[in-house]
Amino acid sequence: QVQLVESGGGLVQPGGSLRISCAASGFAANIPAIGWFREVPGKEREGVSCISRSGRTTNYAESVNGRFTISRDSATNTVYLQMNNLKPEDTAVYYCAAKTDTWDGCVSQRWWYDNWGQGTQVTVSS
Repeated sequence: QVQLVESGGGLVQPGGSLRISCAASGFAANIPAIGWFREVPGKEREGVSCISRSGRTTNYAESVNGRFTISRDSATNTVYLQMNNLKPEDTAVYYCAAKTDTWDGCVSQRWWYDNWGQGTQVTVSS
């Protein structure tokens, strides 16, 4: 059974850092591309970053480019999102999503992904 479990969310002060994780299981040999999305009440879920199945391709939303870094550990099937210089507007529930495809790329569009985690809350506040 495919499962995605996010962890690492919490409360951090503006300018601080946080690393959230997405542990993927149940994919067998079909290593998925992983995307990170975030959602705040009243707004649509937006794409933040994604990483291809090999890890060679990554994409970032303009709002986080230069502050967030996505990476993956193939040995543990875990994808990380390192978030630096956090701002109050980064406050959201962060979700990871997975897509198995032969294409070694990724897109930050909700419609492309097949499986979703339950989300982890990130709050940036003083």
